[in-house]
Amino acid sequence: MLNRLGNGVLQAISGVLGSVRDALEKLIELPRNIKQALLLALDMVFVSAAMWSAVALRHGSTEFTLGTTEIACAAITVVISAIIFLRLGLYRAVIRFMGQQAIWAVITAVTYSTLILAASVFVAQAEVPRTMPFFYWGIALLLIGGTRLTVRAYYQAKLRSLSRNVIIYGAGESGRQLLTALHHGDQYRAVVFVDDDVRLQHSVINGLQVARPEEIKRLIGEHNITQVLLAIPAASPERRREIINSLVGLPVHVRTVPKINELVAGRASVNQIQDIDLDDLLGRDPVPPHPELIDRCITDKVVMVTGAGGSIGSELCRQILTSGPRELVLLDNSEYALYRIERELREMGQALGSGVEVIALLGSVQDQRRLETVYRTFAVQTVYHAAAYKHVPMVEYNVAEGVANNVFGTWYAAEAARKAGVETFVLVSTDKAVRPTNIMGASKRFAEMVLQGLAQRDSGTRFCMVRFGNVLGSSGSVVPLFREQIEGGGPVTVTHPEVSRYFMSIQEAAQLVLQAGAMGTGGDVFVLDMGEPVRIVDLARRMIRLSGYEMQHDSHAHDHIQIEFIGLRPGEKLREELLLGSNVTGTGHPMIMRAEEECLSYNQIHRLLTELMHYCDTMDCAGITSILNAAVSGFNLHEVRYDHVWRKQGMAGRPTLAKPKQKPAAVGLSNVQELFPDKS
Repeated sequence: MLNRLGNGVLQAISGVLGSVRDALEKLIELPRNIKQALLLALDMVFVSAAMWSAVALRHGSTEFTLGTTEIACAAITVVISAIIFLRLGLYRAVIRFMGQQAIWAVITAVTYSTLILAASVFVAQAEVPRTMPFFYWGIALLLIGGTRLTVRAYYQAKLRSLSRNVIIYGAGESGRQLLTALHHGDQYRAVVFVDDDVRLQHSVINGLQVARPEEIKRLIGEHNITQVLLAIPAASPERRREIINSLVGLPVHVRTVPKINELVAGRASVNQIQDIDLDDLLGRDPVPPHPELIDRCITDKVVMVTGAGGSIGSELCRQILTSGPRELVLLDNSEYALYRIERELREMGQALGSGVEVIALLGSVQDQRRLETVYRTFAVQTVYHAAAYKHVPMVEYNVAEGVANNVFGTWYAAEAARKAGVETFVLVSTDKAVRPTNIMGASKRFAEMVLQGLAQRDSGTRFCMVRFGNVLGSSGSVVPLFREQIEGGGPVTVTHPEVSRYFMSIQEAAQLVLQAGAMGTGGDVFVLDMGEPVRIVDLARRMIRLSGYEMQHDSHAHDHIQIEFIGLRPGEKLREELLLGSNVTGTGHPMIMRAEEECLSYNQIHRLLTELMHYCDTMDCAGITSILNAAVSGFNLHEVRYDHVWRKQGMAGRPTLAKPKQKPAAVGLSNVQELFPDKS
């Protein structure tokens, strides 16, 4: 009997709570103006109830009568209180997001209301206890403020039930700002601060305990933590890496707020939580740029970037814009890529207060006449040639077009620059040009040799090239691919367990390209110090663990993502190199070296270009490969196996066609004698 009665009481209480919850839900969903009117009416009911309760409490009984004077005083208090509440903005604040300022507004409003009540009672000589206004102040504050705090507490409890528990690493100013931002959202619920500063440890900041870093593992288990948010924007790169390395093995997703330079520049805010920076994944210390080198070829000059919409080209444009060129000319054959970078640069220029004119031109680097016209029309002084096909397997599938773009695009762009009197021409090259095993690398090395040949001529143009490895975050790089695969639940695909690559951040690479271009004297091959090569499988494991997952072989139970080895793709090799030989000299910049490498004579380059053009025009992939074999050191034993057109024509595996005895009448050959007159 008692059990049934107890169950009935519990059900009744549960029903009441459910009804209250449903009522609050409906109230929250009402239009804002209706909620404000209802809240004002409710507050006036509370004011009336507080006055009645104050008199009853003072008398110690509810059996009392109020005269006309007392009722008039109450009416005056209600009306003037409504006006005061409106003027003080009690209804502009959203209750569920109410902060300290709104609470003080409630206290101020109730205090004014109490003063109005006391004044009206005193003037009208109402028959109420003189201490009644003091009781009224406490009861009104409890009713008006308490209901608001109750609604806020309910809403925050609801958010906590839907949000993910997180740890904020860093209890400084950024950490506190981040906590405030999280309180106004429904995604994350911060349960504890973690900080290295022993002065803050074991204290309470904004309601959260500050713990030691050594306690993170225990806290993750106790509070079911899913993410650690790094709020350490001012930390040095070394300290950031130490912290990230300490979190790699934990089953949490590690994310961060922007760095201090982005916050100071206004490009980001503390509440913009993002994945770990690519620089932090890399573990490199970027060397500060030498502004005098960057400015030498850019400041107050007309600068042009080919391939301006690509990964490297667009970053070059961003950094060039900050160095104050007279004009910045963008060239790209992709309309969308050009539109995107032009719009970004214009917005960036407005934010910087820069008056640099940005000129976006559609065009191909294989159109020499257009290039020369552009150079002359805009009086271009510096060219950064970043236009190229760089995806190794894609060029293997499209041999003729890849070589035409990378070799002849560089040739036409450089020769047009020589004719138009451009001061400096910088080719953006790649480590895949060193002893290449693929068409892309061989074509880039041949493009370097074209510039080395041009540098042998008497010319007012300085030709140089800058060679570096992979850049993190560029189009087609492994990091965006790995992140996409991790977000999809895996597997993460790696070509080979031992494959390694040199890596550099795209910002650092662009900075060094701009600095190296100012050092060239003619025909220089600059090589960037890429540090130690990184094993791709190690990078994949690091990204998986920092995303809160584990590999299949990890012992403890957690969400797993598998790494799948798919084999080397066409043209890929296990390890890349940056130098053909060991003849390297310094440049005065710790990250830039000058390589002294073999090159062909001007006449040899002329003859090879003539033959290569014929093979590209006839799409003879075997002939193209034979020219690259003859010209490029280390490129041998390469077979045409993957080119789609070549395979469809059934030419794969056939012997190389004989070289032409006479110059073929292919399109574009009429320009060969003009560009490279035979001096033999």
